Amino acid sequence: MIKELMFERLRKIENLEQRQLLKDIVSGVFVNLVDYQDEMNKKLEERIFNEMEDLENKHDIFVTLSSKEDVDPIHDCLFPMLPSDLEQKQIHIGKMLEALRKNETFVLLTLFLQCDSRQIQQLLTQQRYFAGKLLTTQGQVDIKVSLQKNTTYLEEIDKLYPIFQINGLPWKTINHPYAHKFFDVVLVDSPPLNEDAEIIEFTMDLQEFEHKKRLDMVPLWNIERHAVKNVGFPTPAVDKVNYEHVLSLRKTGSHHGYLVDTQEENVRYVKRLENEITIVSPQDKSGIWQLLKIAQIEEEKIGKLNYPLVSNRRTDRFMHKYASKYSANVKTKGEIIRLVNSFEIAEKIELANVEIMESFQGTSFSHSTDPSLLDVIGEKSNKKVMLLQFTAKEEKSFISNDILSFLVSEVQRHFFEYRCEGIWL
Repeated sequence: MIKELMFERLRKIENLEQRQLLKDIVSGVFVNLVDYQDEMNKKLEERIFNEMEDLENKHDIFVTLSSKEDVDPIHDCLFPMLPSDLEQKQIHIGKMLEALRKNETFVLLTLFLQCDSRQIQQLLTQQRYFAGKLLTTQGQVDIKVSLQKNTTYLEEIDKLYPIFQINGLPWKTINHPYAHKFFDVVLVDSPPLNEDAEIIEFTMDLQEFEHKKRLDMVPLWNIERHAVKNVGFPTPAVDKVNYEHVLSLRKTGSHHGYLVDTQEENVRYVKRLENEITIVSPQDKSGIWQLLKIAQIEEEKIGKLNYPLVSNRRTDRFMHKYASKYSANVKTKGEIIRLVNSFEIAEKIELANVEIMESFQGTSFSHSTDPSLLDVIGEKSNKKVMLLQFTAKEEKSFISNDILSFLVSEVQRHFFEYRCEGIWL
């Protein structure tokens, strides 16, 4: 900017000799001085940015979905939420008949419905029954089944909240649009069967949802469990009451994020260094600690994915780091927009407007994606409504409502005095 200004002034000098003289002086002295000043300003800016330590990015959760046959068992950064999903599962006719006799729920299989959240909610509010067929070694029989929401993966997400608290790390809502779309196929009625028979195949017709049905789907995330033993013996902590347990991260990779998964009473606090974690604990004996490794995502190692990889990662901007470190309770529309735009996933949708209302009778497209909020907000609240109005920057997909819900939940975490709802414009 300064260089352009100097050369612009030079061009306005009518005397060519004076113009040439000044041009030589400016080019020889002032331009180099300006370049040096720009370089120093850039280094100062980088230094300030780097001083804002950002532990948050090391603990971002990435998720996607894959068919069982496409899961890479030795993938560098994406792992099944439940390793048992890769096991072959069979329907045991004896257990099925026993559950029917005891009037207990029997799950034939779990499936994924590639529907948006509105369709999922409508299906859950209806008591729908579907026809199914069991092909056994003694012939084929007709059965009746229903769909119930599978909460297995949502429960795995719920377990992360107290773990983050124990480790003294800031919590962010987990953006997992796929976990809300799994259903258990529950047996409702079946004719008498011989316990000696074996089930060869099970088929069913989901009517208008049939083309949305996906079998043998496995949700993946960048979390992997590790059992790590102490390095040496525990040493007394500074308080002379607790003990320091040092865990080396060299084998599992020191550039990843780590969470200690244990009971709250076993940990006073956790210290993090480049190649190790120190757990300050009242335990005075060596042992094996359970760690959750949050693998860092490297694009070149992801490979081909059939479903989008989404996360709760924030964009790497100084303002977001500063706001998270020196949190100030600013209640403005600008702060809400900044909060929403701080997430990478906000590149797909835009917060167009925020409106405060006494109540909202319209159709909300958001649902709770953060279980930690229910204790504070409650499922039914008489608070004023903060209506967040979004527009899509690209064609909406079956997970668009879930992405909207994630952003609404993050706003809700910061504005407890309102009940936040999200809609599309």
